[in-house]
Amino acid sequence: MAPVVGGGVAGETFHKVNFAAPRSFAAAFKSDLKETLFPDDPFHDFKGKPLPIKAKKALQYFVPIFEWLPKYTRKLFMYDLLAGITIASLAIPQGISYAKLANIPPIIGLYSSFVPPLIYSVFGSSKHLAVGTVAASSLIIAATIEAKVNPIENPQLYLNLVFTATLISGVTQLILGVFRLGILVDFLSHSTITGFMGGTATLICLQQLKGIFGLKHFTTHTDMVSVIRVILKNRKEIRWESTVVGVVFLVFLQFTRFVKQKKPKLFWVSAIAPMVVVVTGCVFAYVAHVEKHGIAIVGDLKKGINPSSLKNLDFDPKYLSAPIQAGLVTAMIALAEGIAIGRSFAIMENQQIDGNKEMIAFGLMNIIGSFTSCYLTTGPFSKTAVNYNAGCKTQMANVVMSICMMLTLFFLAPLFSYTPLVALSAIIMSAMLGLIEYDKAYHLYKTDKFDFIICMAAFFGVAFISMDVGLMLSVGLALLRALLYVARPASSKLGNIPDTSVYRDMEQYPGAIDIPKTLILQLGSPIYFANSGYLRERILRWVRDEQAKKASEGDDVEHVILDFGGVTSIDITGVETLVEIRRSLEVKDIKVVIVNPRLEVMEKLIVTKFIDKIGKERVFLSIEDAIEGCNFSLTHQKDCGSEER
Repeated sequence: MAPVVGGGVAGETFHKVNFAAPRSFAAAFKSDLKETLFPDDPFHDFKGKPLPIKAKKALQYFVPIFEWLPKYTRKLFMYDLLAGITIASLAIPQGISYAKLANIPPIIGLYSSFVPPLIYSVFGSSKHLAVGTVAASSLIIAATIEAKVNPIENPQLYLNLVFTATLISGVTQLILGVFRLGILVDFLSHSTITGFMGGTATLICLQQLKGIFGLKHFTTHTDMVSVIRVILKNRKEIRWESTVVGVVFLVFLQFTRFVKQKKPKLFWVSAIAPMVVVVTGCVFAYVAHVEKHGIAIVGDLKKGINPSSLKNLDFDPKYLSAPIQAGLVTAMIALAEGIAIGRSFAIMENQQIDGNKEMIAFGLMNIIGSFTSCYLTTGPFSKTAVNYNAGCKTQMANVVMSICMMLTLFFLAPLFSYTPLVALSAIIMSAMLGLIEYDKAYHLYKTDKFDFIICMAAFFGVAFISMDVGLMLSVGLALLRALLYVARPASSKLGNIPDTSVYRDMEQYPGAIDIPKTLILQLGSPIYFANSGYLRERILRWVRDEQAKKASEGDDVEHVILDFGGVTSIDITGVETLVEIRRSLEVKDIKVVIVNPRLEVMEKLIVTKFIDKIGKERVFLSIEDAIEGCNFSLTHQKDCGSEER
């Protein structure tokens, strides 16, 4: 037989390995950049289209309203009208409640459900997402800015910094979206979000005890210990009237949630329950003059739509660190929550949403919101779920909600000034109880202990230290896990599945057969500086163990086949490691064979002359080809040895 050439054997039918010249740096960089920033290839439909069509499609891509509005029908509007009115009834009590949580005037919460939903309906890609304020971001903003400015002593400066934090958050979100950096949000894992939201919900529930009990003195700290300590310290301030009213409202709200869980078709009962509580509370407060009995009310709410807040933005270096911190943290949290929720409901309808377009939409609505007296908004789960269950079909539901909020601001806002604070506390507490996902935490414990630890780090860090620390602890553990996967990648020994040409992990398939005089190893990760040392030691250990095993069977190892199908990239340190492995094995008269190197890996091996060092005849397209090539090499050596004798 003729010698092996280019991964093949003369007289046999082999597919030859492609040893083409490496691409230019510009071509490789362009390809890598496209895969990094545009993994979904959003402009695939532009190819081969005339310029006017491309311009139209580009406009529809960047401004989604131009895609769905021309197809809009009266039938779709009837669904969206019902959904929009339903979520508006939820937006009013939530807006007032979460504004209270952020220690800003309640009217700001109503403003925040008017302008941002209009912006999202133009630029947002999710048909089901309902825009509004959220508890977690409200608490983060309050806790961060309170550290610099007291909201009671200097309410105007505090409010100005809240608007500034909203602007910073919006700019951050817009930059992430424009530069297609959605990958950064992916570092907030599902486990982290579950633990963070659960810890935040627990804190918020405890803080609402101030309103439920009618306490006058409370702590500005957000950790659980401080909150419990101040409640016990000021227990003599507890008003039984406020407590009774709060408990009644809370029981009613929880009962409506129970009804929705038992009969999903009655979702509207839970959806209108907060509005019922607010209206009932207003009537009760007006008739019973509850202020005389120690039950505080919201107070003055002015008529009119959002005034400009451009002049309120404050970039004083003395205070700027607080809104920057609050803006950056809430930007990431709001994006992770909003995009995850939007995708969840899109999947139910077998649809997809573009995370980067969502970032742009969130960024624009928060930037414009900061100019129009709004604070941070995203896509809250409760409102989006109500929107979906109410039958919304398009983003028009957000427009309907905005119109309802505009009418409320023009004509009805003063009526809500009688809303008891205890009613708002009950609404917030009821909403937060639904965010403590015990089932998910238990599922994590049963399925992945490390994910459970990440979840608990976020939960207990938020609950007992602070939200920032809890988030950093959890993200740090998640990154540590990712680094461990990177630095200690999996490798496996392959064997032949009997009566097939398939080779699989022998640990997973104990019935797989060893190949005489050959060790087949599969590498499943990039090879670079962080893991090259480990891979070298692991491969040499595989060889040592295999030599000992085969020696006991009267055999030896003459070829090590490295399956590079799962190696997506390699750096210079990785190539040097391969050189060291080859040198170490050749001392033992063991030859290294490479199978199926990917394009980027092959280019690096060619440029660094590694292919020249081992020879093209030791690079194969498949494991089967490599084994036949190794067998031919062994046979050829024996024939040569016989001729010499």
